[in-house]
Amino acid sequence: MNRPADNDVVDVDLYDDGSFADFGFNQAPGATAVLAAVRGNGPVPTTGLATRRQLRAMGLSPGGHEPVARLVWSRGKRWAWLYRVDLAKPKRQATPAQQVALDRALAARQTCPLCKRRYLVCLPLKTLGSCLECHDGTPADPNSYIAALVTHRLAA
Repeated sequence: MNRPADNDVVDVDLYDDGSFADFGFNQAPGATAVLAAVRGNGPVPTTGLATRRQLRAMGLSPGGHEPVARLVWSRGKRWAWLYRVDLAKPKRQATPAQQVALDRALAARQTCPLCKRRYLVCLPLKTLGSCLECHDGTPADPNSYIAALVTHRLAA
């Protein structure tokens, strides 16, 4: 009888207790319905298994529940957890205070400190310290910034 020595290294996966089923592409229960819902070609299924990204695309989240299976591809080198759709909960919406905080954080990264224009993209403030037009005179597209100071750009 071969017993490992006490000092042998044992590879233990804390999340795999041997009860996880492995599924390939389109083999998980309800996979075709989940893919149709993610692509916008069908309603959100009430049963089946979905990855975290598929749940997010359907407006759901795992809701604190543990994964029940794995989706495996690339000959077992890549995998993702699968969660039950019937236990998933609607994803949380950001509060107005969180939206304002996010808008302020983005405004700090998108506003040039010299010309006070707010661009639609984040500026290289750590390397250049300003927008390209202020830094080296490269003209900016008028559709790429907002010239007036806007307090917020929230949709609501």
